[in-house]
Amino acid sequence: MYRERASRLPGAVVWTSTPSGDGGSGRVLPDGCMDLLWHDGRLLVAGPDTRAHPVGGPSAWAGVRFRPGTAPTLLGVPAHELRDNRVDLADLWPTADVRRASARVHAADRPERGLEEVALRLAAEAAPPDPVLGGLVTALAAGRPVAAAADELGLSARQLHRRSLTAFGYGPKTLARILRLRRALALARAGVPFAETAARAGYADQPHLSREVRSLTGVPLRELVPAAPHA
Repeated sequence: MYRERASRLPGAVVWTSTPSGDGGSGRVLPDGCMDLLWHDGRLLVAGPDTRAHPVGGPSAWAGVRFRPGTAPTLLGVPAHELRDNRVDLADLWPTADVRRASARVHAADRPERGLEEVALRLAAEAAPPDPVLGGLVTALAAGRPVAAAADELGLSARQLHRRSLTAFGYGPKTLARILRLRRALALARAGVPFAETAARAGYADQPHLSREVRSLTGVPLRELVPAAPHA
């Protein structure tokens, strides 16, 4: 069973996933985010995904999902180095720092609360989030074209690409595709017919939507939104 709530860290989400008992597995879809994870007594980092990542198994997970573009500053590693990967925090941080963070999670009454405390401490000690990157996420999430967003932010295409690799793990066009996918899924899951979802989310047509969903998630849209109207 998956549960989530808004974090005290602005823009972040605290979540837990516990075994459902049916032996099934799910998938984490690309969302432009990075996560700090707790699993079997270990701290890990989930890098930004460009494809769906399967999840499941008999163990519980807890995590803090950071707002797109913010985790690299907090964790001290460029996002592109972790793209499509899950790595032990011990591979990124000095042993003493990992030990202190782990102790904070162990001391909490619930792992997700300890993780949130770690995230809040990191944010208090880090530089403020880059407002330009926040503006890019806002613009692309609203459906603005990449070129128009770059112009509005006063960045050249090369500058935007370089900063996007560090912050998001991939270029702005990939980020735009992923955020458009999230818009489409939100619409479809709210009951909007697929053809209308395609138009409102910014796809050329429903076949374009279908191709993009399969490319980014590995499954057809109706598998992600099984109860939605298809017409």
